[in-house]
Amino acid sequence: MTFITADGVRLNLDIGGDGPDLIFQHGLCGDRTQAAQVVPDGVRRLTLECRGHGLSEAGPLERLSLAQFTDDLANVILRKGIRPVVGGISMGAAISLRLAVRRPDLMHALVLARPAWGTEAAPANMAPNAEVGEMLARGESVGEFDETNTARMLASSAPDNLASLRGFFSREPRRVTSALLRQISMDGPGVNESDLSALNLPVLVIGHERDHVHPLGLAEDLVRAIPGARLARITPKADHPEVYRNDFRAALAAFLKGL
Repeated sequence: MTFITADGVRLNLDIGGDGPDLIFQHGLCGDRTQAAQVVPDGVRRLTLECRGHGLSEAGPLERLSLAQFTDDLANVILRKGIRPVVGGISMGAAISLRLAVRRPDLMHALVLARPAWGTEAAPANMAPNAEVGEMLARGESVGEFDETNTARMLASSAPDNLASLRGFFSREPRRVTSALLRQISMDGPGVNESDLSALNLPVLVIGHERDHVHPLGLAEDLVRAIPGARLARITPKADHPEVYRNDFRAALAAFLKGL
């Protein structure tokens, strides 16, 4: 279904399944299919494709930010009149964390999957995304990226990250992709350690090894910072994508069952 923002941007809200409401947000330059692949049966999944993602319009590029994406999601929740579990992968996790701090009344549990942000803006682990965004802005090719130190490093340490970065060179429109990679990578959720320690709701954090952009250490830091948060360590996507998805669904299903 289509959701029109206050500034006239048309966003796609994808809904699938039947059961308790779970809003699950995609990652940077991802879309609704990324979320659908890891959500278990028995829930009604709602995924708002953020500005410039999937079937959603980008709107003014200068407004692409984690704060704007969070505001858009909050407005969807208010319009739907629901109080769901809210979570997401990577950028979706950052949006969900910001929403939990700013509008805890809009959710009753939180899922932070493969988080790429803690409390800092422009974290070092997001630098590869920003680098590709700059290369796209300069009109450079995936072949030129393959010759960079970043690509060589990721080829051995995090091949799944490398595959995602290479894919951005064929993502259209290139201007929007470049803006997203540069602006969101330099952004932050706008929360601090005190905000994390004040969270008072069930929280699941999902992480795995062999993931430079979403380091397991960051997931572990969030678990230590958020009272009562639980960590689910799953199979790295780079090792076995199907086992990764099965582990992800199982961890999420167990968490939801316990609510």
